[in-house]
Amino acid sequence: MDSQVSSECNPGDLIQFFRVGYQHWALYMGDGYVVHLAALGDSPEASASRAGFVLSKTAMVEKVLLTDVVKRSTYRVNNGLDQELKPLPVEQILSSAQRMIGKKVEFDISSNNCEHFVTKLRYGVPRCLQDRNAEMDALLARAKEAAAAAAATLAQSATEQGTGPTPVTS
Repeated sequence: MDSQVSSECNPGDLIQFFRVGYQHWALYMGDGYVVHLAALGDSPEASASRAGFVLSKTAMVEKVLLTDVVKRSTYRVNNGLDQELKPLPVEQILSSAQRMIGKKVEFDISSNNCEHFVTKLRYGVPRCLQDRNAEMDALLARAKEAAAAAAATLAQSATEQGTGPTPVTS
């Protein structure tokens, strides 16, 4: 497995949880604990619910056991941004995370989410690859639509000129 992605956690690692339809992110603190954003009012087991986050404009920074977050998903360590960004010193990452515990923070699913939160702790810069993936999906969808429209136009032109394939009827 890639050294940036594994199931073994070291302090300062980013943990990516796979949920139905989205991903949740946390920062591994050590001794089995993670720091993550939780929708206000949720229990530790449900604190990363997508519905809770979509409706919420505020989240709470919590320190909980990794096993409490994992109950509803699979996970992996994912420090993949190490290839483009230099991680801050582990002591600084953990100190910053520790200072945030118990604080309420602004939350926005598209511009200030759990992935932005933990990447800012690790790298000093908020990033969200889920946003990039969504943008790429949208670009690909538009490209496919344009290609389909061009193919239809070409087929129509060929048919009108009598050079296109003969339609098959059943």
